[in-house]
Amino acid sequence: MMDLAQLDDALSAAREYLLAQRCPEGHWEGHLASSALSTATAVSAFCLANLPDDREHIARGVRWLVENQNADGGWGDTADSPSNLSTSLLALSALRLAEKAVVESLDDAVAAQARADAYVTQLAGSTPGERAESVKAIYGEDRTFAVPILCNCALAGLADWSDIPGLPYELAALPQGLYKAVRLQVVSYALPALIAVGMLLDSRHPRVNPVTRCLRRASRTRVIEKIRSIQPESGGFLEAAPLTAFVTMSLVPVLGAEEPVVRKALGFLRNTVREDGSWPIDTNLAIWVTTGALNALAIDPPADGPNLAPARRWVARRQYGEVHPFTGADPGGWGWTDLSGSVPDADDTSGALLALAGTGHDEALASGVTWLLDLQNTDFDQSCPDITAHALRALRASASTSKRVSAATSRGIAYLHRCQQANGSWLPLWFGNQAAPGKHNPVLGTARVLLGLAELEREGESAAKGVQYLIRAQNADGGWGGADQVASSVEETAVGVSALSAWPAAANPCIRDGVSYLVGRLEDGTWTQPAPIGLYFASLWYWERLYPVIWTVEALARARRALA
Repeated sequence: MMDLAQLDDALSAAREYLLAQRCPEGHWEGHLASSALSTATAVSAFCLANLPDDREHIARGVRWLVENQNADGGWGDTADSPSNLSTSLLALSALRLAEKAVVESLDDAVAAQARADAYVTQLAGSTPGERAESVKAIYGEDRTFAVPILCNCALAGLADWSDIPGLPYELAALPQGLYKAVRLQVVSYALPALIAVGMLLDSRHPRVNPVTRCLRRASRTRVIEKIRSIQPESGGFLEAAPLTAFVTMSLVPVLGAEEPVVRKALGFLRNTVREDGSWPIDTNLAIWVTTGALNALAIDPPADGPNLAPARRWVARRQYGEVHPFTGADPGGWGWTDLSGSVPDADDTSGALLALAGTGHDEALASGVTWLLDLQNTDFDQSCPDITAHALRALRASASTSKRVSAATSRGIAYLHRCQQANGSWLPLWFGNQAAPGKHNPVLGTARVLLGLAELEREGESAAKGVQYLIRAQNADGGWGGADQVASSVEETAVGVSALSAWPAAANPCIRDGVSYLVGRLEDGTWTQPAPIGLYFASLWYWERLYPVIWTVEALARARRALA
């Protein structure tokens, strides 16, 4: 049976470990999982650019892919992920293109191709047409990711250009404010791929419609200028290797390897490759993990705790002070990283507001609150409960008494009531579980919402049903997985403990059992092993090394407060 002395010792050790992970500047940077998808697309980009100095990058990337191929012949998004069709096709395409490039002979790469082709054939058929239809079926009407994947396959000779839907890249020449009017909601993030992949498709399989041909000829210069203007200083669009690689491999056949966008993009890929030859899905999540760490360490900190003011100042300085060139977002928000490819969003802005609340950064707080209010959806048709609950907590922490904040909070709470699942859970947007039904993560989503409701609405049926869902979903070992009867992880147990600690009267035994699970993982040294529960754009799985650490610190601190 866990006692409070054990809990205190564990919390102290967890805090000390988290503090030791800081950069010399005082903030946290974190470390994302290496990604087979990122590595495959980067290898393909280098192969198509075919520059002599990049042949070593190709060879090392191929070696990493071969060494991390799953036993079934496919690849998942991380080395800890089950195989999936999209990543496996991209890896197979990279191996095919590398075979054509001038690289050292790798016999095991030939065998890896054969195993991969057998896996893809079993899953999606043997013909290019069958495979193209299988990819399109995965993503439905959304072409944002399906079309670049199929283009990569076509460049490697694995798909026919005629089977790939076109992209209306000429619409990128319109003023940014008109994107929504022409129903291009994905353009803000996918604009570089829309332009580059669209131009490639048009060069390989031109549209027959004469009006479309004329529009594209007339807009070509403007869309090229557009993609040049939105490319960040680092060269990496969204700081993401896959998006940057798709842009590169698409522009090389159309504009050549000397195109400025291509040169900068290749530079980004060279600068972000890891020592083992792999790439992560994004360079880092420095702002996200720093605000998470600050918020966890702020829960009942010890009197002799560290000075976290430098980290808060670092966060405050990362607030956007001008209109974002990529998405057109107004000043006042925060993105996930301090690097130039980042984009402001609601979740990262909420985390920053919580980290800065009550610390003297009033100007940043006020503009951040306005930015977040401006982003609130009117009909919630594209909203999600975890981000909504996070935003509501941030608005409350701002201590604003304005009518606008009050109205936004009321609308947000009403939305949370409406989107609760019949079993009492809520489903998050940016997190999942590979072993859970539908790969959802109702444990994490419910935990996030319950933290918000604990601060905003202590009474009500929704919260009671959510608490009961988490109680039912707890495993016999005291931990939680992503859903009922899914194996426990440190991350999911930590968020479960944090949420129930806000409702101790209803869940005291469950809190104690969850804490015992976490303390046990600390004692056996496995608590820092991350699980692939994160979802990036287009549902790409990742793990972040600091998630189990940050969330365990928060959970133990909240539990200590509740159990005391």
